[in-house]
Amino acid sequence: MAITAADVSKLRKMTGAGMMDCKHALEESNGSYDKAVEIIRKKGQLVASKRADRDAWEGVVIAKVSDKANHGALIVLNCETDFVAKNENFIKFAQDILDLAVNKKPADLNALKTLTLDGRSVGDLVTERVGIIGEKLELSFYAKIEAPQVISYIHPGNKLATLVGMSKAGDVKVGRDIAMQVAAMNPVAVDKTDVAPEVIEKEKEIGREQARNEGKPDNMLERIAEGKLNKFFKESTLLNQDFTKDSSKTIRQYLQSVDKDLTVTGFVRYTLNQ
Repeated sequence: MAITAADVSKLRKMTGAGMMDCKHALEESNGSYDKAVEIIRKKGQLVASKRADRDAWEGVVIAKVSDKANHGALIVLNCETDFVAKNENFIKFAQDILDLAVNKKPADLNALKTLTLDGRSVGDLVTERVGIIGEKLELSFYAKIEAPQVISYIHPGNKLATLVGMSKAGDVKVGRDIAMQVAAMNPVAVDKTDVAPEVIEKEKEIGREQARNEGKPDNMLERIAEGKLNKFFKESTLLNQDFTKDSSKTIRQYLQSVDKDLTVTGFVRYTLNQ
């Protein structure tokens, strides 16, 4: 049967594939849309297998909170080139996945990949897009936060995003200040009590080794290591960091100046190319 431009356009809207790919699929399927969609899917799987060993270091990092602002999600959708990462259709695809994650609250990344979007699993859709775009794509990261108030921040360019949970609902500006602090200062934990024991021991050992190299006596090594550790807590734990907008206050002091009971319950930060 003759394949018309309207047929090709309809299939393109259904799949997002290129015009020539749609035309060839319709010709091969003798005009059957169902078979043509299957052909395009299989092409995506074929291209995906051929590009499996490629590096997909580019992409987008985006975050969003629910309408009630008590739940948020952050996802990373990778591709091979920055050109694709800036493509409107690629960004919209990532946003559709993020919307699904916010609405369905999957337990983890694997659960997110099994959710249904437009009648197919997220994992299958990612594979299909490989055939459409011609680059390796990977949904590589997903995290969520639930708290009385959750704030999201996406740095311009979609390469860095954060989620922050606050202990009480309140001024969104305050939460955004904290989300931007996390983006700028990359803390390792909310407070020093949240730092993993192995990280603490590693920092202390670094302090001891530095002191030895400086010729300090053995009986001073532990005290020097503790001092180095306290400096690490000050620089690397969120509540103890200096507030970037007012270095006369720590983040803890800033929050207490707003509400003495206000604190951060958790955060997520992800960045590409760093």
